[in-house]
Amino acid sequence: MDVAIIKYNSGNVQSVLYAMERLGVNAKLTDDVEEIKKADKVIFPGQGEASSAMKYLRERRLDQLIKELKQPFFGICLGQQLLCEYSEENDTTCLGIFPIKVKKFPPLDKVPHVGWNNLQELKSPLLNGLDETDYVYYVHSYFAEIHPEYTIASTHYLEDFSALLHKDNYYAMQAHPEKSSLSGQKILTNFLNL
Repeated sequence: MDVAIIKYNSGNVQSVLYAMERLGVNAKLTDDVEEIKKADKVIFPGQGEASSAMKYLRERRLDQLIKELKQPFFGICLGQQLLCEYSEENDTTCLGIFPIKVKKFPPLDKVPHVGWNNLQELKSPLLNGLDETDYVYYVHSYFAEIHPEYTIASTHYLEDFSALLHKDNYYAMQAHPEKSSLSGQKILTNFLNL
């Protein structure tokens, strides 16, 4: 299986590469348009800041490429937020795959949200083998709002937010599956099996 991990100068890509290795998949970190186009699966992970990440994507025309891909695509953490239409982080217009706004958690003394939380209202084959007793690991200060059509699992921290999203071939997760022990491994395995 040919798995491309999109390089866009964000943090956290190495742990995703290691997670793929543990699953027996030789994934490639790349920002090469042709390599990404021909991959069987595409993963879009990241930690960082929304506006500088979008700048990098636009400069390399990866923003347009991402919108045109037809293979299974998985955004993680910042990758999920960038798939939404807008982020409050530095007033950033994002990719617009999901018609959802990304907001900052209030109040400031409660962010970032760091730690283990369970998933609620699971509604997708991406979550096969998991239930509301399973926990995943979060590190974030911004969150995607709940959407009645595209939210496939939620989590509560200060308020309910979209833990996972799905639209067409695009899947996205706010938590870090690569750091979420067996729960995360199941999610990554389910994605690779789509």
